Amino acid sequence: MKKLLFAASILLSAGIASAQDTDSKAALETAKGFVRQGDYPNAILILNRALQKDASNFELQKDLAFAYYLQRDYAHAMGVAKPLAEREDADVQSFQILGLVYKALEERKDCEKMYRTALKKYPNEGVLYSEYGEMLWSKKDFKESIKQWEKGIESDPNHSGNYYNAAKYYYFTQDKVWSTIYGEIFVNLESYSKRTPEIKTILLDSYKKLFTDGNLTKGQDMKNNFVRLFLETIQSQSGYIASNGITPESLSAIRTKFIVDWFAKNATGHPFRLFDYQQQLLKGGMFEAYNQWIFGAAANLGAYENWTKLHAEEANQFNNFQRNRVFKLPATGQYYQTASK
Repeated sequence: MKKLLFAASILLSAGIASAQDTDSKAALETAKGFVRQGDYPNAILILNRALQKDASNFELQKDLAFAYYLQRDYAHAMGVAKPLAEREDADVQSFQILGLVYKALEERKDCEKMYRTALKKYPNEGVLYSEYGEMLWSKKDFKESIKQWEKGIESDPNHSGNYYNAAKYYYFTQDKVWSTIYGEIFVNLESYSKRTPEIKTILLDSYKKLFTDGNLTKGQDMKNNFVRLFLETIQSQSGYIASNGITPESLSAIRTKFIVDWFAKNATGHPFRLFDYQQQLLKGGMFEAYNQWIFGAAANLGAYENWTKLHAEEANQFNNFQRNRVFKLPATGQYYQTASK
């Protein structure tokens, strides 16, 4: 009889837990719907009521902290978010949410301490490096910002945020290489976001800066073999083409010659996924359309739209390929930037 009662209590507990899980998942979805509509008070109401029934639910608490943050109720957001980030099982999102609250309150010292703690726990999470670097940038610690973004690129090469920030950083320095490299990686990792047109414009301007004078290597980090080979190869192939102006058409010609030469001389010693992808597009007859996709609208939107009409087959072939492929970099072995370390 006792065994039967014990079994019944176990089944009852499991049923209650299952019902709680179902109710909590429903509350999460309902609250997310209100958040998408910008109705943060209703999201907060739903999440607080759900937590009355399922007080330890981690996901409910994270969403509640985020909803308070979106509503600009930073006191309540801090009250929920900080204990979550201090838990032993704190996940990356917990630290991200607390970071947002600290930034909103301009509590930079505590925010920096929190990111250091988070990165000790999750040393390979690119999003934490990206956000930590952005916080350091806000306090004008530019040197430390780029160190964090570079660490993020090295540790988690498929997180796009670090490339976005690093490309913008290098664009405003004397460097002529890394804004072009990181910018192009970014637009392949994040091809259709609100940030993509911004980086495409930076990419076009970076190439203009690259060819401003005839000596591409002047003032560059020529001790870095990858940088040296990149600059020497592109300079040997540009010559007359660059002298007629930097346009999508001239860049397509220069970059075609660059890829052919790079794979003839340098690819074995310096394998690089971005250049592999360019070679793949070149062999597939899509490299011109790819260059138009990157540089065309940034150079002249009307001219780009006209190009896509005149070359509809090539444009459609590339667009179909682009939308159905995943650009992914290897986890190790292709990080060549050393100047910021």
